[in-house]
Amino acid sequence: MKGIILAGGAGSRLYPLTLVASKQLQLVYDKPMVYYPLTTLIEGGIRDICLISTPQDLPRFQQLLGDGSRFGVKFDYRQQAKPEGLAQAFKIADTFIGTDPVTLILGDSIFNAGDILSQVLTGFNTGATIFGYHVNDPERYGVVEFDADGRAVSIEEKPKAPKSNYAVPGIYIFDNEVVNFAKMITPSARGELEITDVILEYLRRGSLHVHRLARGVAWLDAGTSSSLHDASAYVQTIEKRAGIKIGCPEEAAFQQGFISLPRLEEIVRLMPNCEYRDYLEQKVVAEAKRVQP
Repeated sequence: MKGIILAGGAGSRLYPLTLVASKQLQLVYDKPMVYYPLTTLIEGGIRDICLISTPQDLPRFQQLLGDGSRFGVKFDYRQQAKPEGLAQAFKIADTFIGTDPVTLILGDSIFNAGDILSQVLTGFNTGATIFGYHVNDPERYGVVEFDADGRAVSIEEKPKAPKSNYAVPGIYIFDNEVVNFAKMITPSARGELEITDVILEYLRRGSLHVHRLARGVAWLDAGTSSSLHDASAYVQTIEKRAGIKIGCPEEAAFQQGFISLPRLEEIVRLMPNCEYRDYLEQKVVAEAKRVQP
């Protein structure tokens, strides 16, 4: 399974913050936003990751994340010269995907979902799997309609009259056919290659599965100034109450076995004195040493 983090776009909803840095490099409490989708992919066991961003922002992501070895993964960086819809990611990453299935996650999507992705990927074979998340304002998102048996029968992008309260959050799992489907679709009225059109192709072929996320799973869209603030407040509250971090890729990499304990200790030693280092050193490393046989 390959992974894609789509971190492009103009970030106009976060203006003027995005005059300083890309939306996905903005701070969500104590970490850059991109750390959260990266952690989600690592928690899902994905090690080959393509990050797509604008030509001007790509060097900043490369400086932040490097080649991926710090997290036990491998990064492939690709430019999105002009944002032309989410499905464009599959055309940009065509040769990266190769013959593998792929998970796409949006760079401003923040999940606190435990091992949900790992569970879903374990059972994934062919077709497409998307998620359904119950929201109060479905008209802002792609919305899934279900029949009486709980099967998805339609998906609409930002409908004026939503047929359910289940929004499609920013993470999608596809088999290798997604590259061909992305090349088949035509731009929508707003001039974009819509991810909804790709999903609908799978629905028409009877190979779409919708996994409804249970209560207790958190999904935050940090694409506006208010939602960015809300996301930071949520992360701060959970981290202080539970004493664990959300969106910590070093910890996720260690838990997945992508990096060893000695390697994690080496990474921590190179960090400056800060709360982030203290957490890894005093919680993650110390706890791992306590439970070692």
